[in-house]
Amino acid sequence: MAGNEHAAEQLKEKGNAHFRKAEYASAETCYSHAIQKNSKNPLLYTNRANARLKLERWQDVIDDCIKSIELLKENMKAFFYLAQAQMAINHPNEALSSALMAYDLCVKSTTQTNNAATISALVLKCKKAKWEVREKERIRRRGELLGELEEKLEESKKKDLFEIDKRLAGQEMGTVEAEEERKGVEETYNKKVEDLRTAFAISDPEHMAKREVPDYLIDAITFEIMHDPVVTRNGQSYERATLIEHLKRSPTDPLTREVLRIEDLRPNLALKEACTEFLEANSGWIYDW
Repeated sequence: MAGNEHAAEQLKEKGNAHFRKAEYASAETCYSHAIQKNSKNPLLYTNRANARLKLERWQDVIDDCIKSIELLKENMKAFFYLAQAQMAINHPNEALSSALMAYDLCVKSTTQTNNAATISALVLKCKKAKWEVREKERIRRRGELLGELEEKLEESKKKDLFEIDKRLAGQEMGTVEAEEERKGVEETYNKKVEDLRTAFAISDPEHMAKREVPDYLIDAITFEIMHDPVVTRNGQSYERATLIEHLKRSPTDPLTREVLRIEDLRPNLALKEACTEFLEANSGWIYDW
């Protein structure tokens, strides 16, 4: 058993070397061989999941993360990679749950020091994606014609992407060219949808306007809109009550891990005014966010 563990560790280090060189397929192969030697090591699955993220093999990433979490429940990296893969396959609800778990584990960790800001950004991205899905459905319900037109655009996009995949499979174009064309199709589709929604919003502003929350109004601990923001010495703002509760458990900034005391906090009056104005102007829907 010890021999297998040693061999697995050597293969992992070899995989890490490939990963640092952006040789992700080779890294994945090494991690897979390492797992064959030691299938009980959760870190090998997260390493392979990270390589598979780079290769955009989303379902394989999900499988690896789930296996890693089975072996190690409090597994921040596995939840972090899992959320990214779930976002990639358009499952924002699941992605948000995974990202929140990663964030919670990161904030509580005594060993991780540089991941909180990155994971916080992912949580917000997942929450916005979840809201976007709800908004899309709300707007579609408000305007049947808009929904039908968006579906037509979606069908057209899928057809164009299918043609690109078909040409790639037939070696009529290379991987780089295919990726560029896919991005072009996505950008064109997104622009058309945006223009379409704008036209409908102008015609029915009360019901069709897209509802958004600016990032700067959102607390980086609870990911809700702030009511009484305070600012730290490094310029980061948080909701006063949630930050004080955090500081009672750990006297450090949740994102930077710098030493932080309650007496270091100052009211952010300008941000408080902006939050109040936004809440008052959008009181009809904002608590659903």
